[in-house]
Amino acid sequence: MTRVTAGWWWSPWSAAGAATRWRVAIADTPHAAQARLTMRKLGGRLNIADSTSPSHSAAAPMAVPSAATTGGRALEGRRDDVVLATKFFNAMGEDPNHRGASRRWIVRAVEDSLRRLRTEWIDLYQVHRPDPATDLDETLGALSDLVHAGKIRAFGTSTFPAETVVEAQWTAERRGHVRPATEQPPYSVLARGVESALLPTCQRYGLGVLVWAPLNGGWLTGKYRDGRPPTASRAEREPDHFDFGGTVHDRKMAAVERLAAIAEAAGLRLVDLAHAFVLAHPGVTSAILGPRTLEQLEDVLAGADVSLGDDVLDQIDAVVPPGTTLNPFDAGYEPPALSEPRLRRR
Repeated sequence: MTRVTAGWWWSPWSAAGAATRWRVAIADTPHAAQARLTMRKLGGRLNIADSTSPSHSAAAPMAVPSAATTGGRALEGRRDDVVLATKFFNAMGEDPNHRGASRRWIVRAVEDSLRRLRTEWIDLYQVHRPDPATDLDETLGALSDLVHAGKIRAFGTSTFPAETVVEAQWTAERRGHVRPATEQPPYSVLARGVESALLPTCQRYGLGVLVWAPLNGGWLTGKYRDGRPPTASRAEREPDHFDFGGTVHDRKMAAVERLAAIAEAAGLRLVDLAHAFVLAHPGVTSAILGPRTLEQLEDVLAGADVSLGDDVLDQIDAVVPPGTTLNPFDAGYEPPALSEPRLRRR
């Protein structure tokens, strides 16, 4: 049994073999029965479950919250055996106070998550994105109070720039708050921007790093190699979101073809090379899986024991250089200083 800890955080994330370093995004499983089957089928191989607060949608404001309860149903009878993580920040209605990282919203959001997930505590509560409208001291103070109250065991951040991670650590130390324990950034062969500053910063502060999108929205499964999204897929419904069009599409297609050749020469599937790549970084604690079906999950776990040698990693570096993100959108967050022109003009 191999054990991997999330930085300085107390909780050991354990399972057999390489699967110790993988988490399953249970909220992505469409049906409660399927979710329960997944947890039973994996047994001791997986003990970390990640979910997120549902987003409000004008088109379907009530549909997504009902799906979020899937995670809680999947954990019935296994709560003490699972490290349960979830997030807050997303808008949950038209009211501007029903979103963000303010104390008011955090106190409300955690109660909503506990109810949806059918649990008395959350092991890891994460800020989904930075909130420029709220001082970090307020956010950290509210989260620290939740730790002391026993509603959450620890908290972390998601898609925070390196400088904001540093600010959070210093603010916690100077104001006497509990420190953030983890960071959850996007990371894949095609989106390596976090290698330049974020991952070294997390290593310096001893944070657990739980990377999302290791397959870059499906690009690293090889299913887009014919230039078209699969029928009835999210990529077909949202082609712009999945980079079908423009120069980014061409760059990704070219990179995937070269990566597929590297994988084939090494006797690996492209999907296994992609997962092994993110887990090869010493700053990465685990990678998040988002399977829609049990079959997809079992297919991914078939490559759980794959590791990459320096020769293969060097070849990957030649295709996508370290610190390079082919599509800046894949960074997952654009600072207001870039997205809002008024902040750059007097």
